[in-house]
Amino acid sequence: MIPSVSIVVCAHDERRWESLADAVASLEAQSTKPHEIIVVVDHNDSLLALARESLPGVTAVPNDQARGLGGARNSGIAAASGSVVAFLDDDAVAEPQWLALLAREYEAAEVAGVGGGIAPMWPDGARPRWFPAEFDWVVGCTYLGLPEESTPVRNLIGCNMSFRRELLEELGGFRLGYGCDETELCIRLRQLHPELTLLYVPAARVQHLVPQSRARAGYFLTRCFFEGESKAVVSYIVGRADGLASERQYTKKVLPAGVARGASDAARRRDLYGAARAAAIVAGLVTTAAGYGVGRVRARRAAAIRGWEGDLP
Repeated sequence: MIPSVSIVVCAHDERRWESLADAVASLEAQSTKPHEIIVVVDHNDSLLALARESLPGVTAVPNDQARGLGGARNSGIAAASGSVVAFLDDDAVAEPQWLALLAREYEAAEVAGVGGGIAPMWPDGARPRWFPAEFDWVVGCTYLGLPEESTPVRNLIGCNMSFRRELLEELGGFRLGYGCDETELCIRLRQLHPELTLLYVPAARVQHLVPQSRARAGYFLTRCFFEGESKAVVSYIVGRADGLASERQYTKKVLPAGVARGASDAARRRDLYGAARAAAIVAGLVTTAAGYGVGRVRARRAAAIRGWEGDLP
């Protein structure tokens, strides 16, 4: 039986109003109609009023938890009444079959959550030639190295993911303040219910806007460092075996292949941007590793100061 799906879109800034309106319009145009569309506004009264006034048929609620994406998502879960809760970013648009492709997978009782592909919408419609596809996660999108067919995965990506609501409630929602909230939640779910599956369905696609500010080398490196820090905390919480399982495979196989491909493009095709892509992969890996090292130190210090033993709470 196809479940009822509540779709949560979190928003925080009026400057992204046009993108938010486009996101909602794409949900209203789905071939399978959602049970409800919930826009959660993160501590912004004027944006909340605008959403309530300008988005008829949409339930607009405030984030009544701590400021940030995790609290907003938890507020959306609390407001949802569907048996499945799906999440879409406020700067993404869902393709017409998106919800149908996600929802049908829940006919299998062992499926706890389903996510889909996320394609970047680059400024001016053109990917920066130096930007390696292996690092599209930097801009919140699926990246080269992920499966090309439907398959179980360790974790889903926040821009395009869904879960059974009863499981979200059992888990107490997203943990706040650590970063990589969805990764931590997915691992925690699988640790609690190893008999259940998280499914990645590439065909259930959304398009994710990439602003000009995120298509620059400075943002690339900053985001890599932050990701490393966040993964360090996640691995401290859930253990290194689960926290870094996917990253080990990615580092050992996907990134070396990307460096080789970029170097080959430079040598054989005289594509100087191939060398730039190879260099960006190396720089991204080194920067992420540096962030991870800093994050591990901070996690241990926080645990010692607050008297935590073992994992963070």
